[in-house]
Order: sequence, then C-alpha cells, then structure tokens
Amino acid sequence: MVRVRGRFGNPGARSRQDEDQQVQRARLEELRRGAAEGASRRLLIATLRVRVPPAIWTGPFSLRHPDVRLEALNRTEVAPELSVSDYWVSGTPPGRWAQEILGFPDVVRVESLAEVGEGCLYRIKYRNPPVIAVYRRLTLPMQFPLRIQAGFLTWEVVARLPEFRAIVDYGKRASSSLEILSIRRGPLRSHIPVLTESQHALLAEAMAAGYFAVPRSINLTGLARRLGRSKSAVSEGIAIIEKKLIESALTAGSLLP
Repeated sequence: MVRVRGRFGNPGARSRQDEDQQVQRARLEELRRGAAEGASRRLLIATLRVRVPPAIWTGPFSLRHPDVRLEALNRTEVAPELSVSDYWVSGTPPGRWAQEILGFPDVVRVESLAEVGEGCLYRIKYRNPPVIAVYRRLTLPMQFPLRIQAGFLTWEVVARLPEFRAIVDYGKRASSSLEILSIRRGPLRSHIPVLTESQHALLAEAMAAGYFAVPRSINLTGLARRLGRSKSAVSEGIAIIEKKLIESALTAGSLLP
C-alpha cells in the first residue's frame, strides 16, 4: 500500500532540496567571509549551472536532443542586437543540425563549417539574449567555452565579488535553477587562444565575407582583393588563426570525447 502524505509531499525530496539550499548558502557565506578579508579586490573564478530559458535556441534544441552536446566557442558582436558565435555540436555528418537550428526564432543564419571529432562546427548568427546586456553593463568579458546539454548551461564567471553577485542575482531572477558548482581563486585558464587585434579583424572580415561557409561564398583570392592585401599574407594570417584555435581545442580537451 502506498501512503499519501497530503500537503506535506515527499519528505525525501524535501530533504534533498534543503541540503541543496544549505550548500548554496554555505558557498555564499564563504564569499561574504572572503569579502571581509579583502577578497572583493581580487578575482573570483566560479562555475555556474542554469536551465536555459526557452526563448534562447540552445534551450529547446538541447531538450529535444538531450544526448547532444553543444559548446559555444566564441562570440563576435556584429550589431547592437546581433552576435555571431562558433558552436561545436556533437553528431555528424556536417550540417546535420543546420536546418533545425535555423528554425528557431532568435536564429538569423547558420553556416556549417567542418567536422571536428564526433561533431561539427557551425557558425550561427543570432539575436542577443538578455544576459549579454548584463555582461556589457558590468564590462565583464564572457569566458568560453559555454557548455549546453539537456537544457542546462554550464559556464565560468571571472569577476570581482560585486560583479559576481550581480551575475548571480540576475541568474536567480531569470531561473530558480541557478547553481554555484564551484568557486576558486587562481590563474584564469585559457580555453581559446588570445588573438591579436589584427587577427581578430582578419577573422571577423573572413567570417563576414563567407570564407568559412560551406560551400565558401568567397575564395582566398577574392578575400585578399576585398581586404586590399596580398593573397599570401591573408593565407598565412588565416593559417595562424586556425592553428591557434586547433591547438587550444586539443590542449583544453574541450572538443574531445
């Protein structure tokens, strides 16, 4: 016989929820103690996890395919309300997910780039989610990769204590599912290599021209003519950028099973 416990619900589930809340309170208390010791003048490196809102394409897409892994590798702002990011999405062949992703209302364009490991790279142009405005207001850099699976986003926040609290407060208002997985102090590990300003500019120009599209919208000769540079200089510049990205991905292990 199963006993119904009425309005008091399942005591086991309630106990687990209480334990989770105690862990969150303990982590925030650790931050408060650190602030009293001057930690507010130092950087905190925290890993957060939250359910992706349904208005952002990665949320419903990853819920449809809970076994599929997504990693946002970068972000380039191309207009006040629009960004372009490279995503690694598990599953082959190349372009397998392109049409489905393009069907979400906040997605503007999808390009299939290449097969990498057990997945493929996609370049996706999309309308900025509200959290971008929060990072912009706090003048915080966004750390990559951002990992999404089964409707949840896991990402790293690197900030001073006041800005970190602002991110956490925003996350809690957006979703009650926000969790602080870890907090530490130490050197920032780099997942994606630091590109020089000229390399960033070349990458942005090549992306905008469709050089990395599949099929390509412009060849190397056309890109060099568009940039007013020699073909060999553009070729060498792109090769260096690609080498940095590949070496960084292999070192971090972010794209490996």
